[in-house]
Parts: sequence; structure tokens; C-alpha cells
Amino acid sequence: MTDAARSLALLWGTQTRTGRSGLSLRGIVTAAMSLADAQGLDAVSMRKLAEELGVGTMSLYTHVPGRTELLDLMIDSAYGELYQDVDEPLRQPGGWRGGLEFIARRNWDTYRRHPWLLSAAGVRPAFGPNAFLKYEAELRPIDGIGMSDVEMDSALTLVLNHVQGLARLAASLEQARRESSDGEWWQTQAPLLEKFSRGMDLPVAGRVGQASSEFYDGVADPQHALTFGLARILDGIERLIAD
Repeated sequence: MTDAARSLALLWGTQTRTGRSGLSLRGIVTAAMSLADAQGLDAVSMRKLAEELGVGTMSLYTHVPGRTELLDLMIDSAYGELYQDVDEPLRQPGGWRGGLEFIARRNWDTYRRHPWLLSAAGVRPAFGPNAFLKYEAELRPIDGIGMSDVEMDSALTLVLNHVQGLARLAASLEQARRESSDGEWWQTQAPLLEKFSRGMDLPVAGRVGQASSEFYDGVADPQHALTFGLARILDGIERLIAD
């Protein structure tokens, strides 16, 4: 069986069956997600996971053949947390705009809860049942509003990429701020920048940079950027529909 066929068989198969060790595939995936949440994706190895579960490493291999397949299962399981049912985005107030805003916030919350998703999900996704349901749920609010099928897919991709990019920025900022606050970082940078940029005529950059830093109370505010950018994206989709 090829790697793709083996991964899909696990994704679409029964995950609750318990083996002789007392483990189920569902239990292994849940433990792996908890480990990734707490220590990052690099901490998730078959050996480390076996230690966390209190079993021998070979016991895990009777359920999942390797780390690649385990990551596929983790990603699909995380997607399963997004919506109560396939029509939840469609039920949101505000029509299609409200539906896409809801989708953006749910994806944002999922990335914030499981930041390892930002590096685990590849360009070519593993097509598990929850990935299929996610796609269906996220398309329904924009179905029948005037876009072609390709435009629907492109509009959804635009929203999701916007969310993913800012979730990645938020995770990077959190990591940097564990080492030093924005204020401490700026205290180091400011005198050096003043020295090296002396004589440059930057009135617009200086004014806007100061205003935005004060507004953000730091170097950036991913939450503000998420809201601002999403509104502009939805404005563009609305124009596309009108045209």
C-alpha cells in the first residue's frame, strides 16, 4: 500500500477501536495534539508520545505507521473542532459577510489554540473527512450569491490565507515577546536607528510609524490587522458580486 493510500485509510477508518495495549487511534491522536499544544510540533515523535502514554513505542506502530500519518490525523482532528455542523457558518447573522467573518474567526481561534497547525499543514492537504466537511461548511455561505465556482474557491482561499498569515505573525510575536517585551526591544533599537538614519528625510514614515506604534502599543497588532484586512477583503468580494 502506498503512503497516500495508507494515510487515507487511517483518516477514513475507525479510530476508536482499542488494541491489546488499551490504546485507540483516537486516544493516540488526542495525546499527540496535547503534546504539540504544550511543547510544539518538534516535540511530537513516536518515542516521546509513547513515553507520554506510558507504553512501548512499538505499541504505537500497531495503530499508526509513522509520524507523517500521525500528523495527517492530528490536522484532520483539529479541523473537526471548527464547526458544530456543516451549516453553522451558513446560520450566522449578516448573510454571506457574516458567514465569512465567522469562518475567519473560527480559523483564527483554531490556529491560536493549536499553533502547530501553521507548520504542520502542507500545500497539498491530507483529505480526511473533517477536511472535506470544513471545505463544504465554508463554501455554503457564499453559494448562490453571484460568484462562479472558481471565484467562490478563490474568495474563500483569500480569506483563509489572510487569517493564516496573521496567525503566523501572532505566534512569532509571542515567541519574540517571551525573550523581551516590545518596549525593551525598542529601547535597544531606537538610539541605534537614530544614529544610523540621521540626515534621512522621512517625514511620512516617521509620522505614520509613531502613530501606529502608539495605536498598537507595540510593533504590531495581529488582531487589528485581521479585522481591518478582512473588512477590505469582504468589500472587494462585494464589489465582485455587484459587477
